[in-house]
Amino acid sequence: MTTPPAGERAVAAPGLAEELRISIARLSRRLRTLRPSAAEPGVPSPLSLTQFAALAAIERHGSMTPRELADHEKVQPPSMTRVIAHLEERGLVMRSPHPTDGRQVVLSATDGGAALLREERRRKEAWLSRRLVELTEDEREILRRAAPVIDKLSRS
Repeated sequence: MTTPPAGERAVAAPGLAEELRISIARLSRRLRTLRPSAAEPGVPSPLSLTQFAALAAIERHGSMTPRELADHEKVQPPSMTRVIAHLEERGLVMRSPHPTDGRQVVLSATDGGAALLREERRRKEAWLSRRLVELTEDEREILRRAAPVIDKLSRS
């Protein structure tokens, strides 16, 4: 089987592109509803999605400079400065001297930041696990095979 020219491939995928966009947006919206709300007693106000993504990136990479974090999250450095300040104020990230450049700092997640991420992930994965049980084995296998492809799309 030959691969159609790029122009034909683009025309062949609009239905799939629309279905994926809608499905992924719905799933993302549903997962966001699982985040703690400020109305829950004893729970500090939740992080914004940008703050949460920044904290998760720092934790995933071990440490990052503010510039690396801004580039990774595709936001302007001044915006990231405000995000970092909020995360620091909440005790979720800390600054350390850069090992080779005295003009810079590196950011890392604190134990509290890592714990917050673990709880958020636990809550979302528990919800997803309950939904996956409702699917057939064939449907779960389709999702298992699609996960790396969706991840690839998210990184492009």
